[in-house]
Amino acid sequence: MIRIAAAIAGALILAGCTSLPGANPPPSGARSTREYRESRESRESRQVLELIAYTQRVASLQTEEQQRELNASSQMFSKDRGAYGRVRLALLLSLPGTAFNDDAKAVGLLEPLASAETAASSPMQQLAGLLYTQVAERLREQRRATQLKEQLDALKDVERKIMEREQARPR
Repeated sequence: MIRIAAAIAGALILAGCTSLPGANPPPSGARSTREYRESRESRESRQVLELIAYTQRVASLQTEEQQRELNASSQMFSKDRGAYGRVRLALLLSLPGTAFNDDAKAVGLLEPLASAETAASSPMQQLAGLLYTQVAERLREQRRATQLKEQLDALKDVERKIMEREQARPR
């Protein structure tokens, strides 16, 4: 009886050890979660560097070539709506001085990746968050400049009307 109890206790102890982290190394063909995460982050870091280099290259191209790159990125995004294609297209749309600059669309593309919950999750999401912040701020500045211009135009209109009244008034 004692031997059976000892055998059961030993079996339970061994069974309990299998659930401890690191007690059973992953099979030789499988990766651990940590290795997988590091591999994914390394791959995304390379992709981020590629995107930065790509954007610099596109910025130096002629208008027609830039348009071709935009079309290619749009097609890529329509086929695969993942983070890479999303950031690639947003980078092109946010390039200043291009005929196709569309900051509002770029912000719309980046918003899902730049959300507060996931902003620091991966290198790609960090780049998306940075780009989102910069482009959104540029949009706010553009809106503010437009608002100030409208106010200035309204003041000029008021000034013009006052001058017309003074000129029309008999002396």
